[in-house]
Amino acid sequence: MKNVTDSFVSLGHWPSAGSFGFNTDILATNLINLSIVLGVLIFFGKGVLSDLLDNRKQRILKTLRNSEELREGAIEQLEKARARLRKVEMEADLFRVNGYTEIEREKLYLINSTYKTLEQLENYKNETIHFEQQRAINQVRQRVFQQALQGALGTLNSCLTNELHLHTISANIGMFGTMKEKMD
Repeated sequence: MKNVTDSFVSLGHWPSAGSFGFNTDILATNLINLSIVLGVLIFFGKGVLSDLLDNRKQRILKTLRNSEELREGAIEQLEKARARLRKVEMEADLFRVNGYTEIEREKLYLINSTYKTLEQLENYKNETIHFEQQRAINQVRQRVFQQALQGALGTLNSCLTNELHLHTISANIGMFGTMKEKMD
């Protein structure tokens, strides 16, 4: 400690101009050298250091501004995407509702057309049954008529004699003759 104080005391008086020598006191010379170097560094390096710090500060601020702009852009895109999503969901709901309505409408249409088709088939069936009944009735009538005619012819042939036959022919000729005279 005494050396340090001695070096400060020795700073107070300078050696004469003719003497030049090395100071072998390491602690004293280092403090002086360091203070000089630090002083020079602070004096000359203050501008460079402040410029470096200002540049760094500007880059950080620029990065923050860019980040904020990107964040705002991302938020805007997110809002647009959400709006599109809401629109698409509303359209999907509309399609779903319209689809269900269309399905119900088609179902009712198919049911109604099926009922109409069934009614038409029922009418065709009834008409066919009626037609077949009329045909069967006509066939039965024709057979009955044929059988009655055959029966009448058989009866006439068995009862009709030549004399009765001639008498019927004469009576018919007489009737035709009277009718002819009335017409003239």
